[in-house]
Amino acid sequence: MTLSIALVVLSAAFLHAFWNAVVKGAGDKTVTLSMIALGHCVPAMFAVFLVTPPAAEAIPYMIASIMVHWCYFYLLNVGYSTGDLSLIYPISRGLAPVLVALMAQIFIGERLSVWAWAGILCVSAGILMISRGVWSGGLSRAGVFAACGIGAIVAFYTVVDGVGIRVSGSVSGYIAWLFLAKILIVIFVFGTRFPRVRATPPKVLALGFVGGLVSGLAYALVLYAKSIAPLGIVSALRETSVIFAALLGVIWFGEGPRLRRVLAALVVGAGVAVIGLFGAAA
Repeated sequence: MTLSIALVVLSAAFLHAFWNAVVKGAGDKTVTLSMIALGHCVPAMFAVFLVTPPAAEAIPYMIASIMVHWCYFYLLNVGYSTGDLSLIYPISRGLAPVLVALMAQIFIGERLSVWAWAGILCVSAGILMISRGVWSGGLSRAGVFAACGIGAIVAFYTVVDGVGIRVSGSVSGYIAWLFLAKILIVIFVFGTRFPRVRATPPKVLALGFVGGLVSGLAYALVLYAKSIAPLGIVSALRETSVIFAALLGVIWFGEGPRLRRVLAALVVGAGVAVIGLFGAAA
């Protein structure tokens, strides 16, 4: 992997952590998440006319994906309303690749290497470090449970979209139409909570919209990197977002204990990187 591609992936990792920080810092997280969805939709409105449409076989996967994203946005709302960024993000993003790896072994018979199991144990240790105190009342149980739910949902839509893209015959077409379908989230929030939307300051709405653009850009950068660099290395480097999120949490929001949160994020990030590099048995 060249330095330029590494910087592209690191930028994508930071941008992903950043838009989660935008949600965490928002007053009305429901409205902000709807603006993030709108930030996905607007570029997609133009992109759908420039790309090859996905095959009809991909439609059930797209429907499943958008339904799962509704749950994803809901749990993000709950998670960031009740828990810290440096708690929710590392748990959810660390748990997802572990679940994907385990599902691959259980359902499609993909054997995991010793290194992959070491990565899973590493992620588990990091999550235990982060969530220490949840049962003694020091942390929000609702936040931790939401983070675990987010991780499960990310794992699920990773598999769904992975299959959907393969049968779509058009990676760019699948993504463009999937992003455009998020207009349903925008319509629902605006239709049921319009007084709250009107009461939200324009700067906050704009920040949410920019967060959506940033989120889409981060996804596009990762896809670009995967098209020209080894997938395992890209996936591993992408998970530095866990570390970025921990740093944003302790610096931007003053979350703590600082040292333990950052160290735990480093452990989770290292474990996910190992899973990405050595996911399957040779």
